[in-house]
Order: sequence, then C-alpha cells, then structure tokens
Amino acid sequence: MARKATSQDVANHAGVSRSAVSFVLNGRADGNIAKEKQLRILAAAKELNYTPNAVARSLQAQRTHTIGVVTDSIAGGPFAGKLLQGASNAAFSAGYLLLVIDTQGEEVRENSAFTTLLNRQVDAMIFASMSLRAHHPHPNMSGVPAVLANSFDPSGALRSIIPDEVTGGGAAVRVLLDAGHHKIAYLSGTAELVATELRTQGFNTALAAAGLAPVEARETGWEINDGFAAAMRLLADDAGHSPKRERPTGIVCANDRVAVGVMLACGQLGLRVPQDLSIVGYDDDEPLARTTVPGLTTVALPHREMGEKAVELLLAELGHGAGTPTAEHQHGETILIPCPVVVRGSVAPPAQ
Repeated sequence: MARKATSQDVANHAGVSRSAVSFVLNGRADGNIAKEKQLRILAAAKELNYTPNAVARSLQAQRTHTIGVVTDSIAGGPFAGKLLQGASNAAFSAGYLLLVIDTQGEEVRENSAFTTLLNRQVDAMIFASMSLRAHHPHPNMSGVPAVLANSFDPSGALRSIIPDEVTGGGAAVRVLLDAGHHKIAYLSGTAELVATELRTQGFNTALAAAGLAPVEARETGWEINDGFAAAMRLLADDAGHSPKRERPTGIVCANDRVAVGVMLACGQLGLRVPQDLSIVGYDDDEPLARTTVPGLTTVALPHREMGEKAVELLLAELGHGAGTPTAEHQHGETILIPCPVVVRGSVAPPAQ
C-alpha cells in the first residue's frame, strides 16, 4: 500500500516550510504567506492527494469535532429519525461527526448518556425528543454549547428548536376554508401532548379569522382504529350503516394515521374522498400519506430542518458557522420552524 502523504511531503514538493503548509491548509495564510506560495502549496497538496490528519488537528485546536446527541426514542424510527439525518448531514458538511445515544426513554440511561458524552470530550450537545415536550436539561449540558431539538426548557435557560405547531394547526384548517368548507370537524388526538393544545389554538384562531365560531375538539387518539371509530361516530347514522344527512364536509385529523382511519370509515359508509368528504392529516408520515388513495393532504413536521438548525446554531457558537450567536441566541431563545402544508388529493370544494 502506498504511503499516505504528509504535510512535510507537501512542503518539500512546493519548496516551502512545513509551517507555511500549516498556515495555508488551516485557513490562516492571508497576511502571513505570499499569494504565489499559497497557490504552490494548494497545487502540491492536490497533486499528492494530501488530507490533513483529523486527530492531529483536533489535538492542536483542543477540539474533537464531534457533537453528542442524546435522544429519548427516535434513533430507530424512520419518522422522527429525520431529525438525526438533518443533524448528521449538517455536521458532516462542516467536518463534524455525531455521537448518538438513544436512551429509549429511560431516565437512568439518559443521565449516563450525558456523562459519557462529556467524558468523550464532545464539542457540543443536542437533546432531541420523539414528540414535542418539555425537557429539563441535564447539568452536563451546561459544560459545552448545547441546544434542545423538538423539546424545550421550561426554565428558558437553554436554546430550543421546535415546530411551529400553532401556525401548523391554523394551516391545516385553512386548507379546508380555502376550498370553501364551513362544516368542519376536528379530531384532536389526546390532551396530554403539548402539540395538541398548540394545534388546537391555531385551529380556532384560523376559524375566528374566517368569521367562524370555534369547533369542539374531539379527543380521539393517534392510531388508525381511533380515527375509524371517531369518524363512524361523526358520519354514520344510528344504525351505523349509512351516512348521516347532516355531517361535516371536511375533517382535520390529529395525524396521518387518524386520517387513514377516517378514509376507511368513508369506504364503509360509501362516502367518496374528496367528493363527499375532504380530509387533512398532520405529520406527513412517509410512506403512509403518499400511498393512500387519494393521496393525503397533510401538514408536515419539520424534523430534518430542526436537526439542521440545531447543528447550525452549535457550529456558529463553535466558530464554524455563519457568525457567532449573541448572548441572547446562546441562552433561552426558542426558534420556531415552519410546518408546511403538503397538498395531495384528499381535499376538494364541498359538494353542492
């Protein structure tokens, strides 16, 4: 196997000192090394296929170029796992690696995870959760730049990156309002989740802006069978075999699984989607939302964007991003990431 080129090889090839090579390849050449020498060094490094030793550079800079990530239960999930994908891509682009520990929601394992990462001398830390929730930061998170993703610090001491659920709830119902619907039902999931309250707030704010009275949120659940049962109560007559005469023309669902349950109930009752009933989901749960017939119009949760933003903030604080954040940005800021509407085929104007 051919020997890997060293910085001394680059220096010999370019006819310069080793320190000059270090200045150029570490981005400190301007004002220290003549432009002509810089070009010779870069050409020599390219010709020799030289890459700096990452370990040596880390020791010199007293950095490990790693970011520790602790999650409650998302590492193995294809859905919220997008948050890790976004964070990993952003970190890799800047020459950083993620060290991820999934605690499976166990408090003892979580405490151990933060200690382990600090002992590994990570440069920064992220805590990321499956569902939006409050999180009291571990004391070890105060030892390095740190941020919360899809969770927030009730004390306001640590930066948080969360989806804009209020605006998302409003966007979901506006899809139906814009299509001309006024008889709208809302299947809201369960009250213990923070997102439910925020989405309901946005839902009713959008109705009020359209001049409509608030709609009762029907606490439903989060699974397909929950959506089916709730839809049958809303849409079926007393016998449970035919549609009611007076029924909603549009339904906003707690998530895409509930929306699929509503679609199944429509099939049992002979109702067509979207001709007889328009349906809006939430989450953009792949591949579920794309493969329903018709495709499900839904509001996407920005997991990938939250991961990217978390790493972007940390890199800025570490001096590898587009500017260093102010003290306000470093402590307590809550950053809302938009929840975009994904339009497919499950919404149409109400039948006349």
